[in-house]
Amino acid sequence: MSKLELRKKIIALRNALPLQKLKDNSATIVTKLLALPEYRRAATVMAYVDFRNEVHTASILENALHQNKRLLIPITDVPNKKLIPSQVLHFPDDLTPGTWGILEPKPQCVRPVDPGEIDLVIVPGVAFDTAGNRMGYGGGFYDRFLPGTRVDTTLVSMAFELQVRSNVYPAEHDVRIHILVTEERVLDFRDIH
Repeated sequence: MSKLELRKKIIALRNALPLQKLKDNSATIVTKLLALPEYRRAATVMAYVDFRNEVHTASILENALHQNKRLLIPITDVPNKKLIPSQVLHFPDDLTPGTWGILEPKPQCVRPVDPGEIDLVIVPGVAFDTAGNRMGYGGGFYDRFLPGTRVDTTLVSMAFELQVRSNVYPAEHDVRIHILVTEERVLDFRDIH
């Protein structure tokens, strides 16, 4: 199976998840993520807003604000092929549909933050393997963004078990994640990097 075929297959499987299972599994995954010491310690957290049957992130965004963490949501700058982390003070009021219909900060709510100030990034992805490799959506936005974060910034992804595969065909430039949280387990890849 090619990388493209695998991406299509996983997205189709994820899109076929019944709504209640999506909600229940998301809640289990979010609970595990919020319990991570790395999340609890993080003062500045960058997270995405879920889209098209991704693990639901709203309760993480709300928790980060409630815990007085600095919450950043990426703005997708398509012409320059980059992500701009922007501080969000009010969720969801600061957000509006942006690129591809994904919620991102409204123009009047853009508050850019230097990537070097981020303690933890919640990284989206289509598929993951058990070595910490991730397959994104094909735009390379996160693979270009993540090297600009600090060496001690924790990279965490959330996925349903159906998104975990033996091989996601990583390329040379693909950035590995440190921790993967699913409804069944928490995998820490830092010992094998």
